[in-house]
Amino acid sequence: MLNRYDELYRSWRWEVPERYNIARACCGRWASDRSRFALYWEDESGAAAAYSFWDIQVAANRLSNALAALGVGRGDRVAIILPQRPETAIAYVAIFQMGAIALPLSHLFGPDALEYRMEHAGACAAIVEPATLPKLWAIRGRLTHLEHVIGAGGARESGVEPWEELLARASPQYACADTMANDPALIIYTSGTTGAPKGALEAHRLLIGNLSGFVYSHDFFPQPGDIFWSPADWAWAGGLFDALLPTWSFGLPILGYRGKFDAEKAYTLIEKYGIRNSFLFPTALKLMMKAVPEPGKKYRLNLRSIMSAGEAVGATVIEWAREQLGVTINEMFGQTEINYVVGNCQAAWPVKPGSIGRPYPGHRVAIVDGEGNELPRGELGEIAVHREGDPVFFLEYWKNPQATRDKFIGDWAGTGDQGKMDEDGYLWYQGRSDDVIKSAGYRIGPAEIESCLVKHRAVANAAVIGIPDEARGSIVKAYIVLQPGQAPSQALEEDIRKHVRGRLAPYEYPREIEFIGELPMTTTGKVQRNELRRREQEKLR
Repeated sequence: MLNRYDELYRSWRWEVPERYNIARACCGRWASDRSRFALYWEDESGAAAAYSFWDIQVAANRLSNALAALGVGRGDRVAIILPQRPETAIAYVAIFQMGAIALPLSHLFGPDALEYRMEHAGACAAIVEPATLPKLWAIRGRLTHLEHVIGAGGARESGVEPWEELLARASPQYACADTMANDPALIIYTSGTTGAPKGALEAHRLLIGNLSGFVYSHDFFPQPGDIFWSPADWAWAGGLFDALLPTWSFGLPILGYRGKFDAEKAYTLIEKYGIRNSFLFPTALKLMMKAVPEPGKKYRLNLRSIMSAGEAVGATVIEWAREQLGVTINEMFGQTEINYVVGNCQAAWPVKPGSIGRPYPGHRVAIVDGEGNELPRGELGEIAVHREGDPVFFLEYWKNPQATRDKFIGDWAGTGDQGKMDEDGYLWYQGRSDDVIKSAGYRIGPAEIESCLVKHRAVANAAVIGIPDEARGSIVKAYIVLQPGQAPSQALEEDIRKHVRGRLAPYEYPREIEFIGELPMTTTGKVQRNELRRREQEKLR
């Protein structure tokens, strides 16, 4: 195929205006056309609705006025504790256009997780639904900054302002704040896999920094007829800046679904709404592949592009998607603080199955050592991004200047992820820095082994960690979720080991295997290998 990478990379120039507001870029400028649809929505009960950009803007204007009447002002933090629902999207637009700071919090968080983030951020208001209100109410008395709680979707309690009543009383007219591109727009807390979660303070310009990767990872988005869907939670960077906001920045519609991810439901939604573009994390793709190996025989799908991120997808899933979905998955790599910086675009440059791709135009990415020196091609090191002139960078860690300083070695920001860059400039993700297994002198990344394991007929999902070993320092241990109908046995363990030994290096096969009902996951769909390591440490006590 024609390889346009060098041409596209060299010609890219960032255009960041001095004044910029995400709400105006994603909704306000499209709202004059009342026929332009912004959001189709369903929930697992079967309820459905559709909203134009005009509908979203009017509701957001009312919410902005209502929040202002409650005393919320520029720079104040407003927590959004909601799943994918219309009020979530409306709340973002309302908060952004006020110049206030959105604090997205997953609806899956328990009370302790909510308490830490809300108190640390100093949230003065919160928006909840019936499923999240009890979690907030359990800690309400310990939140010293919280003054107002707004209940959407019928959330009712003494001291809760009903969403519908608030908006009904408020004016539908609101003038968007004249914010600078560098003004703060939201705080997104990291997953906290290495210590307490840190709040990444993000500027309005962050959205501009995401657009290069978004456009290329969806094979030159937008194209006629494009419509987007992702199960990614709108409370984290993946759902917000890899799905909802960039789609709206092009004035195109997105589907929202309030419900637990289910592989067959995913196929149904893609078929029903004619979804053309999707961000599906690797766990979701593996579940879809295992649940319906040949979806074309059951569903009429019209997918044009799939982006995946969060974990390595692996060659197995990429090959399946090509054969069964007719789509080459474009992997992407980024993190909350520096999102959408590396990836693929099969429409413009060749995809190497298993590689997370090349630096997207506008981003300078390298493999560095602990001193910030760029390493030769093929060597394992930390994936780092250069901040000079790049609008995708976060502003700082909220109330944590030391952590902000520690993020950088000069102008290089370390991601905490290990990788290699090959001779063609493609990056190969090897796991988190603390996921790398050091065994008998070898440095082993878990991603390649996990990809190999899910090729086995009996394996539904797998996670790999290193466990202590006197002779080798560490050995590879695999936690395996079996396919329905499969049962653990010594014979199956040996067959799985043989399967890996026949495909990877001799030192990479799992010397220990544990069958498990489900893998511990973050709310963003990443395997919590640190939790698996904790369980191993408990066994040693």
